[in-house]
Amino acid sequence: MQSRNALLIDLDGTLYHGERRVPGADELITALNEQGIPFLFLTNNSSAASETVALRLNKMGIPAKPEQVCTSSMAAAAYMAARKPGASAAIFGESGLRGAVAAAGLTEFTGQTGKPDYVIQGIDREFSYEKLARAGSLILAGAEFVLTNPDLLLPSEGGLMPGAGTLGASLEAMTGVKPTVIGKPSPILMNFAFNLLGVGASQVTIIGDNMMTDIKAGADSGCRSLLLLTEEGVTTPGNLERHKKLSGVEPDLVHSTLHEVREWVLSR
Repeated sequence: MQSRNALLIDLDGTLYHGERRVPGADELITALNEQGIPFLFLTNNSSAASETVALRLNKMGIPAKPEQVCTSSMAAAAYMAARKPGASAAIFGESGLRGAVAAAGLTEFTGQTGKPDYVIQGIDREFSYEKLARAGSLILAGAEFVLTNPDLLLPSEGGLMPGAGTLGASLEAMTGVKPTVIGKPSPILMNFAFNLLGVGASQVTIIGDNMMTDIKAGADSGCRSLLLLTEEGVTTPGNLERHKKLSGVEPDLVHSTLHEVREWVLSR
């Protein structure tokens, strides 16, 4: 297949909800592999390493390899390493973020004195008042504030949960410092993914359930966007018009099931 068919596919809310596979996700990815259509699983979720993400997908019956996974943690670590090779970073996040920082040759700052080059913050389900105070004090001391992704909500099996952006908003409120945002809709993650695919933006379609991250990322980076519009995603038929106004963009395509997405992909 030609590279114009390259896809970036969101995970949370698009291919699965919590531990439950979205109907048609396995068939879509199997078809992409069989047809040789280049794609990456693209997630703003910074909590897990690519190997862990691939394992989780396989356990749900969605075929995946670690090299097909692109996370906001990977892009954040690459961003920091490119600007300051070997830099130090205070990490407020989970194992996927720590692993990406280490893999990029950066040093985790754990000291009680001095300051790191960066404060990098992602989803942290053990976030606390103490962590808020420490991260904020380091930012106020001059560390550059990097946020893995701006998601305020994270789809889960039990419903919508606070995302990394919610935690980041508290740090921004405390410090008055706006972070450098890596994940969708930022072009930083998108360009990182384009480079991994080896294609330009015009050759890519991003597929996702969130108007304010996935679809806006497509518009802001110059690639085509496909909204998966279901009752369980972040953007639903009931809130679509409001999300269009909030994001300021329109999806290029809209489908209500992954079966429809598969048919669209294979018909191109």
